Amino acid sequence: MANTKENILHTALRLFARDGYEAASVSDIAGELGMTKGALYKHYKNKRDIFDSIVKRMYEIDVERAKKYEVPEETFDKSPSAYRNTAVDKIKVFIEAQFYFLTEDEFASNFRKMLTLEQYRNPEIMELYQKCFVSGPVSYMEDLFREMMEQGIWNKSNPKQLAVEFYAPLYLLVSVSDTTPDKKEAGKLLAAHIERFIEKNSILRKQKE
Repeated sequence: MANTKENILHTALRLFARDGYEAASVSDIAGELGMTKGALYKHYKNKRDIFDSIVKRMYEIDVERAKKYEVPEETFDKSPSAYRNTAVDKIKVFIEAQFYFLTEDEFASNFRKMLTLEQYRNPEIMELYQKCFVSGPVSYMEDLFREMMEQGIWNKSNPKQLAVEFYAPLYLLVSVSDTTPDKKEAGKLLAAHIERFIEKNSILRKQKE
């Protein structure tokens, strides 16, 4: 039962990423799996239930990855202390890992493509796309930079502007990577960007030098 439910989830996401959430029907998903709609409905109530389960799974993965890389799991208002105690090098490793996760992990890549396709057709998905890939990450980095400034380990500046400058190359390179199977070159460009950014803004890095 568990395997069937997982297969439905992953198959649906692949179809949503290829054709769009609105275009792919429950019949399409069932047909792709070689099962009847009735059999599918034993596991999920409807297409929206499948979509909600995909989003929930993505959030769970994000939390697990944040724990793994020792960076804040929640927003600043829910966990301010986590933002005040995150090392610069942890952020560097996490962001570099995020690039490969978003471009090479099948679930994450299809999730991103699904939201990209649907964002201009569905206001709710537009909001979700912004939260996951645009305004959400920028706010996350803004809070991190602001707290690092308060801790005296980051040069004083406009944290929102810094967040945009830091995140924009990642956003761009993830999009560029969609056109090529080789992610290494884009990954190298991102790593170089992050290193230069830290050298420019980290007070601790300059003190060590």
